[in-house]
Amino acid sequence: MSQTPQTRADRRATVARLAQTGASQRRIATELGISKDTVRRDLADAATPRDDVTERLRHRATLAHEAMRHLRQAVSQATEARPGHCPGIDDETAAQWHTQLREDAAALAALAETFREYYPHLTAQTAAETDTRTAG
Repeated sequence: MSQTPQTRADRRATVARLAQTGASQRRIATELGISKDTVRRDLADAATPRDDVTERLRHRATLAHEAMRHLRQAVSQATEARPGHCPGIDDETAAQWHTQLREDAAALAALAETFREYYPHLTAQTAAETDTRTAG
């Protein structure tokens, strides 16, 4: 039995090299003195290149950017339309719009709160302003 490589990167490289030679996961595990589960995870990690992860994150950021742009446009259009000041709208439609607007506002408020988790340095002032407004 050979010695286990010193670093995780070294071990993963060794696992990949042995797998390319046709060695079974059991044989690789025995040779390196690691579990078959570790071999399986190392091979699975090698099958998902970091470039794919980076590309998925980049794509997700693009989608988020587009969604925020569309949201801003929709809010602007709704503000200009002033749906709460539309004569001739029946009570049922007005009630539906009001309910939908409140639900959407609550969902957006919850989404805005997630920024506190990921960007506390950017939202500290906003949180302080909100606390001041609600206290006064």
